[in-house]
Amino acid sequence: MHLPHQRGPLHDLPDTPQAYDAVLADVTEQALARMTPEGSLEHPDAHDDIGDTSLGITSLLALAWQRGKDPRSAEAVRRSLAFHLRERVYTDDNPGYPNLRVINSGLPYARYVLESGAHPIGDWPSTVWALLQAVNVLDAADGLLDDGQRAELEELAHGYWRWLTEATFFNPQEAGNQAIGCVVGGLMLARHLPAAQGESVRARALALYADEIRAHRVRDRGALLPPEHGGAYDNNYGPISLSFLAQAHRVGGGEIFAEDGDTLARYIDARLTSGGYDNGGPRYSEQHSGFESVLGLRYFGARIGADLGRYRGDTRWGRHAVGADGGIDGHFAFMLVWQIQDPTRWHRTPSPAPARHQLRLGTVSVAFDSRMTPSLIEAGGTYHLPAAVDRQHGFGPVTDGFLLCRPMGEVRVRDVRSGGLAAKLVTKPVVGRDHVLRHVRSLYVTDGTRLWVTVAVERLDGAPYLLSGMPYAADDGDRVRRTAEGEVTSAGGLRLTHPTASGPGHFDARGELTQEQAAFALAADPRGYGNPDEGWRHLISSSALEAEPAPGAPEGLHVFAVRYGPGGAFEPVFEGGADGFTVRTEAFTAVVGAVAGDGRGEPSLTLRR
Repeated sequence: MHLPHQRGPLHDLPDTPQAYDAVLADVTEQALARMTPEGSLEHPDAHDDIGDTSLGITSLLALAWQRGKDPRSAEAVRRSLAFHLRERVYTDDNPGYPNLRVINSGLPYARYVLESGAHPIGDWPSTVWALLQAVNVLDAADGLLDDGQRAELEELAHGYWRWLTEATFFNPQEAGNQAIGCVVGGLMLARHLPAAQGESVRARALALYADEIRAHRVRDRGALLPPEHGGAYDNNYGPISLSFLAQAHRVGGGEIFAEDGDTLARYIDARLTSGGYDNGGPRYSEQHSGFESVLGLRYFGARIGADLGRYRGDTRWGRHAVGADGGIDGHFAFMLVWQIQDPTRWHRTPSPAPARHQLRLGTVSVAFDSRMTPSLIEAGGTYHLPAAVDRQHGFGPVTDGFLLCRPMGEVRVRDVRSGGLAAKLVTKPVVGRDHVLRHVRSLYVTDGTRLWVTVAVERLDGAPYLLSGMPYAADDGDRVRRTAEGEVTSAGGLRLTHPTASGPGHFDARGELTQEQAAFALAADPRGYGNPDEGWRHLISSSALEAEPAPGAPEGLHVFAVRYGPGGAFEPVFEGGADGFTVRTEAFTAVVGAVAGDGRGEPSLTLRR
């Protein structure tokens, strides 16, 4: 089976002006065929995320008119805008909405579900989206709208802003993408208001960003990130936040947006595999955005010099949101408008700078979590997730059911590149159940096709093994398919085990249940509202690769050696001596020194092909 949302790299979609004109031409024909006598452009099957969608298609028609001056587009803009102003503006409080600070304010807002009192929790983001669709129409209004309709739309947009920032609590869902989107709406709206009023809105938008978003950033993998539904990053919404930061910098010019966008972009680059697969987040562990991410990935990929376009998006939403029948939906249409307007093109080569939380070369990559334990290993077109044993998750030596991967002290990292090889040495102190402090030295070396992992630790009791990940997914053309096996070789014995117990706490990679579904089943709250990553931490056991100690380890050490990816015989040789610990494989020789000669206790690493 294929994963439903992990599809092709977003930079594979043509983004020339001609390609975008073709997209807008298709949107125009669909819209003209769909428009009801009342002027609605909503998808006929739409139920939720609907309050701004007709206006979203109106904004696309306005952009199409700007670029091509098709008179049919102009008339459709006026009719559909009249529909929104007449039928989709709500000023009475939605029954059951819990986040109002002012009752009966009379300010306009957009509904997530049109029925009164039905799922009102989504009204805040829907109003953000409606504000953004409105300002995009205003940006194209010259020669398109008459003075009366334009003034009415300006008043509505300002009312949306006031409802978001005065009548309600700001960012009630603690969703960074929604909050930054609201700030962008304020910055764009400010340009259409009288000078004093516009400056007041702009100042308020910047203050909200500084005080309500930036001040509450969450640290993950060494980076401070906008919080997303209670977590530091989400592989669906995180790149959308990056797009909002790009638009904020484009229209507002504030360096704060550029700095924070650069930080988020480098973070995404570090956690993203070479093949563009990513996993994890507090809302949707395996869903990916599509066109909503393009602006941010392209804009900041160019700024930091990284190929962020390798990100695997849902290419069914590669241009705009669509319904189940493939027909256009106006949801998030502002992102398509902005990416068409932005002239930045994709940066397509990897960043040459080493990143602490990533090792990457060719088609091999390792993404590391905050503990410098692999969160994803990619080699041979297969993606390995951390495995679980006895409620402990990660990659590392296991003795008596105890996983040695959680640091008890400072984690040190050294990166080396030599002779077409890239290597990362991670050393961390760990404490076992016996309360003994041990140093785990993990060496990761790749030639761009294969990955060698060597782990050395003071000799362990019992029958230790290296928990070496769970093969979970593999590249399959422009899709990602589920798998329960990978091309992995061990210098010692290697076994692929699966849980013997059943139930939601035990994940068998051979089953049809996806990691996302299993994680939500373990989350405290319902799907769509719970935190699947938090739920996944309750996992008791999973499918797992278990590598036995390699023969020939120096005295007093257990050494584990695993190779991911293609290759023949694998018979590494290990030596201990005054200069450190030496590893010789068919492809390289590495020497891990006790300390570097800098007097700071840093480990040393030398590498040669």
